[in-house]
Order: sequence, then C-alpha cells, then structure tokens
Amino acid sequence: MQGRFKREGNATGDSERGGTTGRHSSSGRAHGDDTTQAAVTADEPGAGDAAQGDAGDVAEPRRASIGGGSRLALGNWRISTRLVSLIALPVVAATALGAVRIQDSMESIEQLDNMQLLTNMTQQATRLAAALQEERDRSSGPLVSGRSAKSEDVTAPRERTDASRQAFAEATLAIDTGDANMVGINARVLDIGRQLNQIKTIRDEAFEDEDYVSQTVMRYSELIDSLLSLAQDLAQATSNSEMIRSTRALAAFSTAKEQASIQRAMISGGFARAEIDGQEAVLSRSDWRYGSTALDNEKAAMRSFAQLYGDKERTDELIEPLEGGIVNIVAANQLAESVFSKEDAITGQFRSYRDWYDLSRTKIEAMDIIEQTLLEEMEEQARQLRDEAQRDAILNGALIILVLGLSLVGAFVVARSMVRSLRRLQDTAQDVAHRRLPEVVRQMSENDPQNVDTTVESVGVHTRDEIGRVAQAFDEVHQQAVRLAGEQAQLRGNVNAMFTNLSRRSQGLIQRQLSLISELESREADPDQLSALFKLDHLATRMRRNGENLLVLAGEEPGRRWTRPVPLVDVLRAAASEVEQYERIELAAVPKTEVVGRAVNDLVHLLAELLENATSFSSPQTKVKVTGHQLPDGRVLVEIHDTGIGLSPEDLGEINERLANPPTVDVSVSRRMGLFVVGRLSLRHGIRIQLRPSDSGGTTALVMLPAEVAQGGVRKPNGPAGARTDAAAQPPSATLRREPADRRGPGDQGPPVESGPSRGQVPGGARPA
Repeated sequence: MQGRFKREGNATGDSERGGTTGRHSSSGRAHGDDTTQAAVTADEPGAGDAAQGDAGDVAEPRRASIGGGSRLALGNWRISTRLVSLIALPVVAATALGAVRIQDSMESIEQLDNMQLLTNMTQQATRLAAALQEERDRSSGPLVSGRSAKSEDVTAPRERTDASRQAFAEATLAIDTGDANMVGINARVLDIGRQLNQIKTIRDEAFEDEDYVSQTVMRYSELIDSLLSLAQDLAQATSNSEMIRSTRALAAFSTAKEQASIQRAMISGGFARAEIDGQEAVLSRSDWRYGSTALDNEKAAMRSFAQLYGDKERTDELIEPLEGGIVNIVAANQLAESVFSKEDAITGQFRSYRDWYDLSRTKIEAMDIIEQTLLEEMEEQARQLRDEAQRDAILNGALIILVLGLSLVGAFVVARSMVRSLRRLQDTAQDVAHRRLPEVVRQMSENDPQNVDTTVESVGVHTRDEIGRVAQAFDEVHQQAVRLAGEQAQLRGNVNAMFTNLSRRSQGLIQRQLSLISELESREADPDQLSALFKLDHLATRMRRNGENLLVLAGEEPGRRWTRPVPLVDVLRAAASEVEQYERIELAAVPKTEVVGRAVNDLVHLLAELLENATSFSSPQTKVKVTGHQLPDGRVLVEIHDTGIGLSPEDLGEINERLANPPTVDVSVSRRMGLFVVGRLSLRHGIRIQLRPSDSGGTTALVMLPAEVAQGGVRKPNGPAGARTDAAAQPPSATLRREPADRRGPGDQGPPVESGPSRGQVPGGARPA
C-alpha cells in the first residue's frame, strides 16, 4: 500500500469532522439559490469597493476621536519614550552599582573564603613540614652512627610525623573540587599526597650510606618543599596585594627555616661519624657542599623575607630572637659558619651529635614560633579583608535596593498608564478571538451570510500613542476578518454546491449508462462481446465511485440508505467488484455479521478505496487477501493484506494520523483524494482504520467496525455461535449491488440483488475472489 498513501501522506491542514462538514453542506443546500446569488452579486463590479467603503465608514469616526488630548499627557507618550523612562534608571543603577561593586565584593568574599580554607591547610602543611624536619634531623645522628631504626630517637618523631600527616589529609577534604578557582590547589594537594606515599621507602633507606647523608636529606627536603609550596598557592588564590605580600613573605621565611634544618641534619650526620669505631667527625665532599649551599640559601631567604615583609620595625621585632643574645642560637650559628667555612673544618670539632642537635634545636624552635606568628597574622588579615568585603557588599546592596525602590515607584506610575490600555486591548482581542469572531463564523456557516450582523465593536482605546494606533488597526483587522469570513462562507457554500451538482449530474449519466449496459448484457449471446460489455460495466462502476468522491468532499451524505442490514460478505464483494483488478482479491473467513443499513454505501466505498490501493501498489502476480474477525465485544475487524514493498515507520505514522484526522478540504485534496475520502467516511460512522507492516511483507490495512455498525441488525445464525461464512461458497445472487439514491424507489426494502457482472459477476461467469 505504499504508493498511493505515500503520496497522500503529505496532506496538510487541520482536522475536519464529518459532522461539521455536513452542517456546512446542509446550510449550502438549504440556501443554495441565495448563496449562489450572493456570490454573483459579490463578483459584480463595485461590490468590493462598496465593502471597503463600509469598513472605511466604520473606521473614520475612530480616526477622528484619536486626536484628543495634549501630547504632553502621559497617556500620549510614545511607547519607546515610556519604555526608556521605565527601565533606564533601574538598569543604570543595577548595572553600575550591582554589576561592579557588589560583584567585586562577592568575588572578594569568595576568594577570602577560599583563602581561609587554604590558610588552615597551610598551617597543617607547615606542622607536617616541621614534623618531617624533626624526624630527618633527629634520626640523622642515630642512623649514621649505626643505631637501630627502632630506637626512641627515631620512632618518636616518626609517630609525630604520621599524626601530622593524618591531620593534613583531613584538612584537604574541605576542598571543593567543583570550584574552578580551586582546581590548581586540588591538583597540588593530590601531587603532595602521592609524594607522601613514598615516606615509607625513604625511612627504610634513610642514611644507609654514611658518605652521602645529603641523599636522604634531599629526599626529605623534596617532601618538605612541596608542603611549603602551598603558601605560594595562597598568593595565586587571591587578588589582594596585601595577602600576596604576606604569603610570599611566609614562603620566604619557611624556606629559610628549611635551609637551617638541612644544616642541622648534615652536621648531625658529620658528628655521628665520630662514634663509628673511634673515627673523627667528618663530612664527605658532597655532603659539605650540600650543607654549605643550605647556609647560603638560608641567608638569601632571610634577606628576601625582610624585603617582602616590608615593615622594617616589625621585621626586626620578629627576627630579634634569631639575631639577639640567645646563647644557644649564637653558638649554633657560629658552629655552622665554622663547619661550612671549609671542607675539613668539622674534623677539629669535638662534639656529639646530641649536643649539636640540642644546640641547634633552640634556633629551629624560635624560627617555628616566627613561622606560626606569620601564619596567624595572615589568617587574621584574611578574616579582616573578608569582613570588610562583606560590609561593602551589604552597604552596596542596601544602596541599590533604595535606588531601585525609588525607580520602581516612578516606573509603576509610568507603567500603569500603559497597562490599562494594553489590558483593555488584550481583553478585547481575546474576546474577539475566542467568542465574537467564532460566533460570527458559526452564524455565517449556519445561515445566509447576508443575514448575519457584521457590526464590529471598537476596542475603546483612543490615545495618540502606539497602543491607540494598534487598537485602531485591530478594529480594522477585525472588520476585514468578518468580511472575509462572510466571503469564505459564501465561497465554501458555492463550492460544495458545485461539487454536489457535478456529482449528481455525473451519477445520473453513469446510472443511465449502467442501465443501458445491463440491457445490452441481457441481450448479448456472443461471449466475446459479453466480456467487453462486462469490462465496460466495470469501468462505469469505478467512474461512479470517483463521482461519489465529490459528494464526500462536499460533505454530503447519501440521500437514501439501506433500510435493512446487509451481510458483511456482500459488502466486501460489492467493494471488490468496484476495483479494477478484482480477480486478485481473495475473500476468506468472513464472519456471519451484518452491517447496519445506514452504513452500507459508505462502507462499500471505503473498502473499495483500500482494496484499489492494495491492488495498485503490489505485484500483479500476488493476491490481496481480505479476512474478517468478530471480537467478543461485538466489533468486527476486517484485514486487507497485500505484499507490496511496504512503508517506512515514519510514513505509516503520518498516514495513520491523516486517516484519524482528515485535513481540511483544499486544493491539495485533488492529489490525495483516496486518503481524504477514506478518513471522512470512517469518521462518519466511527470506523477506525490503521495501517501497519505485514508479517509477510507489504502492508496490512485494519478496518475496525464498531458494534453499532457491525451488529446493528445481526440475525441469529442457524449454525453454532461464532460460525463463519465462506465467501467463495455464496451463490452469485448474494452479491450486493450498491445503488445510488436516484436509482432506488422509496419503497425498496433491503439490498437489491443483481447478477450483473459489475457487482457480482465477471466475464465467463467468474466471481471476484
């Protein structure tokens, strides 16, 4: 069934029910002469000008009333002027103050919130770095001297390191991984975590080679530098110059502390060599260079810290313990200077690594106190900056709310004058669209358009502004819509009348032709001539069906119907007899169901269209099978199977939609008549039609007859309930012949039976399968 329905599947337009069409057609029939005369009158010269003149007369008083009032009155301002005055001040205020100041404040608050989080992380990282420094420096002497890694001097600092590591890991859980500003921080924390996972390996291999103490110190230093680098990330996370300066100063001081710690570890390893078999304290060439470099780096970092911190008095106050008169710190600095002055300087020193560790511990602890002080100052600074940003945001918000409040009051006064006119225009437009215009169209459909009141009520807005002019234009459009609706109603009635007239004339001629052919058939004895007459009879029947399509387009219903129910098998035979390739149609398993008389003609027409489509678009060597099934609820399902090339799912969906909702009659109907006629006839009697792919290839048309159509006059079967009738076993006289209204008399009862070839017989006495 692909070909015809595929071409017909592009029909457009809204659905039009049979009842509505019938009503229009009835109106056209009732007033056929009047509407025809009205159409002729409308086409006469000057008729259009008169109509336009009437519309102009209606609109002219409104044009005269628009000019009232002063142009300075608020109601007469131009729409553009009102809109500018309505939105100018709020937009300027919101853009200037909100987008600039509040946004900056909110961004600052967000940055400073992140800064507080990073400050806490930096504190934990600094504590972990200090724990690693103590672990490295304190275990340097025992492990180089050959003591066990399980000694108290080694295990105790490692336990403190593990605790600090756990605290740092918990602090990093507060990072919001979805924050774009924290992506870099999160990546750095993950990298630090991977490095900290190597701590076990570093401990297992710590200070194994007494000549290369710097190797273990360097591995610890890499972990410590990664932790101290978080202070640099603090500088990247904020745009505040004071916070950037503070974080850089902290990073510089932490670097100086780490370099001092490296010196402590290197010298401890050198003194520990003296406890190995009575050797002297000694540093290898590489260890001495590494320690000497750490001493120089410490001095450079302290100078950088003094420059970055800025406040010289505060700087001197902070580093005073390191440069003051604390004996241990002075002694530790002098010893470090002496040891790293030349390569073998440590050889002449007679100290134990424990004495050196206790001596340098005072300096490292003093530096740790300074480092914590810097962290506290930075945290307090971040808190103060956040409070200031929050106060600014609140102040700016209050100011903007005040300005917007004043703006809205002024805007309300301006908008109120607009809203009144717009609301009246809106209400009137909706009333016209939903009530007035549909009511006028309905009246024109049911009555003579010339007898319908087409007066248009004005919107009632007569200002000079754009709203008033739109209201005036709407009144004119309304008037033109009413006029066009009247012309359309007249045209539709005339077209329906022409369709009906042409169809009736054609049907009359065809019926006379069929009668003449039937008379010739009864007199002819020559088989060849009789076969030609049968073909001519069949073509005339198909011509009659095409003529009936015009009646369907016009919304006409049969003037007379069958008064008695007709067996479904006869209906199917009658439909098959109206198809050109009727010999390919095979009826099988048709239930003993009768079709109510009022639906017989339309059902035959509907089935004939479907069968015509099935035979036209499937192979000539195949059969089109028609079967019927009676459902338990009384409905009957008729299936028409063909073996054509089938349809795509998209085409099937579109065609089924067209069948369920036939489009409005327009020019495209001439190219899609079959689909339109089938849909209109099915809606007339509540018949459901659906196309679906066939299991054996091709397409299956499903025709669901409702119970009131299929069982409107069911007769009790003589055989058992549910028995079926073999269509091929029926005698020729049982075939239904569909009669037009003007061929039957008012006294006819039941379906007429005829043995003519066009309805029940074919040349040679054969029947449609």
